[in-house]
Amino acid sequence: MVIKTDELPAAAPADSSREPNSQAGGKGRPGAAELPSVMLLNGDCPESLKKEERATKLPRENGLDDTEPGEETTGQEVIVIQDTGFSVKILAPGIESFSLQVSPQEMVQEIHQVLMDREDTCHRTCFSLHLDGNMLDHFSELRSVEGLQEGSVLRVVEEPYTVREARIHVRHVRDLLKSLDPSDAFNGVDCNSLSFLSVFTDGDLGDSGKRKKGLEMDPIDCTPPEYILPGSRERPLCPLQPQNRDWKPLQCLKVLTMSGWNPPPGNRKMHGDLMYLFVITAEDRQVSITASTRGFYLNQSTAYHFNPKPASPRFLSHSLVELLNQISPTFKKNFAVLQKKRVQRHPFERIATPFQVYSWTAPQAEHAMDCVRAEDAYTSRLGYEEHIPGQTRDWNEELQTTRELPRKNLPERLLRERAIFKVHSDFTAAATRGAMAVIDGNVMAINPSEETKMQMFIWNNIFFSLGFDVRDHYKDFGGDVAAYVAPANDLNGVRTYNAVDVEGLYTLGTVVVDYRGYRVTAQSIIPGILERDQEQSVIYGSIDFGKTVVSHPRYLELLERTSRPLKILRHRVLNDRDEEVELCSSVECKGIIGNDGRHYILDLLRTFPPDLNFLPVSGERLPEECTRAGFPRTHRHKLCCLRQELVDAFVEHRYLLFMKLAALQLMQQKASKIENLTTLENGSLPSSESKSEDPLGPEAGSEEEGSSASGLAKVKELAETIASDDGTADPRSREVIRNACKAVGSISSTAFDVRFNPDIFSPGVRFPESCQEEVRDQKQLLKDAAAFLLSCQIPGLKIGIGELITRSAKHIFKTYLQGVELSGLSAAISHFLNCFLSSYPNPVAHLPADELVSKKRNRKRRNRPPGAADNTAWAVMTPQELWKNICQEAKNYFDFSLECETVDQAVETYGLQKITLLREISLKTGIQILLKEYSFDSRHKPAFTEEDVLNIFPVVKHVNPKASDAFHFFQSGQAKVQQGFLKEGCELINEALNLFNNVYGAMHVEICACLRLLARLHYIMGDYAEALSNQQKAVLMSERVMGIEHPNTIQEYMHLALYCFASSQLSTALSLLYRARYLTLLVFGEDHPEMALLDNNIGLVLHGVMEYDLSLRFLENALAVSTKYHGHKSLKVALSHHLVARVYESKAEFRSALQHEKEGYTIYKTQLGEDHEKTKESSEYLKCLTQQAVALQRTMNEIYRNGSSANIPPLKFTAPSMASVLEQLNVINGILFIPLSQKDLENLKAEVARRHQLQEASKNRDKAEEPMATEPEPAGAPDDAAPQSQAAKDPPFPSLQG
Repeated sequence: MVIKTDELPAAAPADSSREPNSQAGGKGRPGAAELPSVMLLNGDCPESLKKEERATKLPRENGLDDTEPGEETTGQEVIVIQDTGFSVKILAPGIESFSLQVSPQEMVQEIHQVLMDREDTCHRTCFSLHLDGNMLDHFSELRSVEGLQEGSVLRVVEEPYTVREARIHVRHVRDLLKSLDPSDAFNGVDCNSLSFLSVFTDGDLGDSGKRKKGLEMDPIDCTPPEYILPGSRERPLCPLQPQNRDWKPLQCLKVLTMSGWNPPPGNRKMHGDLMYLFVITAEDRQVSITASTRGFYLNQSTAYHFNPKPASPRFLSHSLVELLNQISPTFKKNFAVLQKKRVQRHPFERIATPFQVYSWTAPQAEHAMDCVRAEDAYTSRLGYEEHIPGQTRDWNEELQTTRELPRKNLPERLLRERAIFKVHSDFTAAATRGAMAVIDGNVMAINPSEETKMQMFIWNNIFFSLGFDVRDHYKDFGGDVAAYVAPANDLNGVRTYNAVDVEGLYTLGTVVVDYRGYRVTAQSIIPGILERDQEQSVIYGSIDFGKTVVSHPRYLELLERTSRPLKILRHRVLNDRDEEVELCSSVECKGIIGNDGRHYILDLLRTFPPDLNFLPVSGERLPEECTRAGFPRTHRHKLCCLRQELVDAFVEHRYLLFMKLAALQLMQQKASKIENLTTLENGSLPSSESKSEDPLGPEAGSEEEGSSASGLAKVKELAETIASDDGTADPRSREVIRNACKAVGSISSTAFDVRFNPDIFSPGVRFPESCQEEVRDQKQLLKDAAAFLLSCQIPGLKIGIGELITRSAKHIFKTYLQGVELSGLSAAISHFLNCFLSSYPNPVAHLPADELVSKKRNRKRRNRPPGAADNTAWAVMTPQELWKNICQEAKNYFDFSLECETVDQAVETYGLQKITLLREISLKTGIQILLKEYSFDSRHKPAFTEEDVLNIFPVVKHVNPKASDAFHFFQSGQAKVQQGFLKEGCELINEALNLFNNVYGAMHVEICACLRLLARLHYIMGDYAEALSNQQKAVLMSERVMGIEHPNTIQEYMHLALYCFASSQLSTALSLLYRARYLTLLVFGEDHPEMALLDNNIGLVLHGVMEYDLSLRFLENALAVSTKYHGHKSLKVALSHHLVARVYESKAEFRSALQHEKEGYTIYKTQLGEDHEKTKESSEYLKCLTQQAVALQRTMNEIYRNGSSANIPPLKFTAPSMASVLEQLNVINGILFIPLSQKDLENLKAEVARRHQLQEASKNRDKAEEPMATEPEPAGAPDDAAPQSQAAKDPPFPSLQG
């Protein structure tokens, strides 16, 4: 598909990048995220994209007048997104030839991967592809191969092995043997993770979601498990990870391992021996195998006797699998079955994820022999990456080189972003491994003579430091507490500068790892930094928090280009010699030019302005909103800063205020002008009056966006005119903009431009006398932001008590673990969990000395690794002491008073669940526990034993590089969908999906959001099979990359259930909904607002299959939850009443049905008025129910009067039709289908044509396209013209209304 970029619609709100749920389709309400009339640029997308948006949003931007140097316009850039594929024939030894569909931009290497995955060729790894006798280069693109075309024959040619190729082959065979084994996913290695969807769909979704044949009403088992019924107190843990049938391993071999005879002696090397393997077959035959340059064969060695001569049968095979097939019938049979099962699994169950996901529970597993795992543990993983022979990777060079790749057009940007993403995910994996090795004591410190806390490490070209205050660096900021927080703040800074992506400015690869109570920062190394002092290296910023400060013109130039998107003010500070120094960042931000000539910035911990609510400053008073809430409060450290999202929200809020102030002033000016006119020309002004009333009326009457659109549009136009400074604006208009700028704290008087000085209120930073007015304004701006946070943002958030308790417990657990040596780890963790969650009053800790007695104990060890404390203080902790500390921590850290002294009181007082608290603390600290039922409430024995603690994983924070072009397409698609152009939206989202796949590979959170929206669109457009296929992928991906019980995964299960129901897969729909309810109970408990939506879904499906009593249990629970969270008069509650009434009607219990429908009717009448459609529908339904009730009563009277001889007309009790149930399901899930009359259709066609002309006209004016939602509606256009406009093409049209 070829697209010109100037035809792309403007992007939807940039926020949707951050919250998976804010995309259309999140929370089951696709249209909920309305397009604002003005959009904010967060600085999230690279500059190459911003230029496209800048044209449309000039007045919105900070610092409008300058464009970045070196930016070429992309207006006329033509993008080739997809070349058409073609098929080639593959000819491999020993099997029939087959066709393979390929794409011109694929590499030859990718065909290799496909062949290594195919069932019939998977046992080959060491081969080349030949076309007409010529060998193809691994890394060349197919389009560059001469003579390769539709129908070409590629021959697979076996190549001689090297030691490297032989190792790769053995590793591949091991992977094939373990392909159904979930142990790597439970152990959190090699980016494997869990998925359980197939257990619940049981293959029902079939080939890409095709419908199973069969009638709607086949008898199905609808009985939910007892523990998920409303009101059940049982919260079992085992159903979280149900046993998958395929996991029962098919044993092909008993042992496959490296032989003790490795490496081959010199004389055998000269015979071509590369290495030796030892195998025990399923039939208990022990054999020794030689891997040679020509392939694999049996030799005559035994465990104790080396004889490399070939043994019989003298069979040389190029593939280890073929050799094993020869010597073991069981291997031959089971390996074939295993591969069949492997290829039947959905690819998304098998592909590696980009970052490791850890599971907090795992079943008991046997530890099996594994040669590759053993070899990994002791060779390549100690810093030598195998695929780059003989050297460690230079991480810094790789990270920076990928950023320097060209980015002029789409193909270049895709290549660049793919490279950046790949290096980042590799770096994160290596840094995580290194951090664990450091804490486990397996890496030598570079300063071994210093105290443990002060030690630093280098491993695999990565620098590691611990989160302690070394040399009193953070003395004024809170000591060790500040040193623990600083790396996370620094990582946020790195993320932000990376997202702005300014050419020539470099950040370090940064990963923050929390492991065993320690925080480790892993960073790439600036070339030359280790050979010189920091004082010599730093040419910008300060190394002592503002006492000595230096600056550099090149750094100012580079940072100036980040100041607009990051909203950072260029400012001056005084150094220790009272000289003025200019900066464009906080003073802590250091600039160092590496030996490679690159300009690096580091220590970005104060990129964002401070949160004054937690930073008392003497002599400064906060706004009333803050003081009323008890702020400012003293916090443990002085590094509290506002999140980027908050800064963006505050600036957006200020911008709307700026627009409204300016609009109001303009209208006042206009009104006074009109009065003057009236006095001058009596009676000559009906036309001008009617014109002026249009903007004035609505603005004066209401402040809603829709009505004030025209006023705001005029301000926007005016602001653009003044910003362009072409002299056309009159002085009075300039005055309007100037006043509005001053009122909102803009640093410019001609355009809206709010920026923060990050050094305001920094201890030790002084400002020149000449800047005092600016400093005063900046202080006020920060105070306003602190007040905005309390008055506008916080009321929209709800932090649960459970979250507060587990965070406090995590803080305590961190220091608790630092005092535990490795051998006591499982005992210490189980003891902590007992004190935290078990009702058993006095758990006793088992000290490691219980198991083994050492004769001699060395008391003095001077230099032990960080995680090797010789300390048993943890063992004396009691539940009373821990809960006292938790309450104290909650008070000190969160200023919240917990009214509880034990876990049982906490559960009782706050309605918490112990299983939820266990999940939260495990996820936050990296604990993995055994999957079994725990008796938390037993007062006779503790809930946990040492054997229940299986592992402790790292908790990793890292940078997430973005696929900017793909994201742009995704936002444009969302915007189109929200305007009602479904087909165009669908095309754009599909394109986004292609680009995301190109950058991220097949697995990523953003791809998941793409698939979810595509599924929703296909469902709305009536293509249920495609909806099912996409949603199945979305569920699998969410399980794999976010976790099997992540809130997003629960949502994905609900969407999939809806599409299954629509495709008549009723039992699958129910089992998916039951799974979603179980997960919701485990993660949140019964008392959660989302439970109402879930129970309505379950109740409706059960109603559809005529399980009325069960249906009522769920629907009545949904009614209770809705009433609790939305109030008695909410429209949600009215709908709930109606759903309950329908079930009672089906049961012929008309009195109850009437009672509920009356409640619903009353709500509709008071909320919407008597004439509203909903009220009328409810009224009609009430009449219908009354008639049925009267008919039933007559019949009953007849029976009483005449007994069994009564002549009774048959009563009509109809089961609900599937269509009516589906209609209700669509309503509760936020999908409304609007039937359209012919007249509506004609109006809509005219509307679509009008919009099309407008678009064309705006293009001709060479302006970038404005988002439709910002256009004022023409007089007389129907209210929902935007959502309905697609209907002109395919009626009746469903609208996406939340």
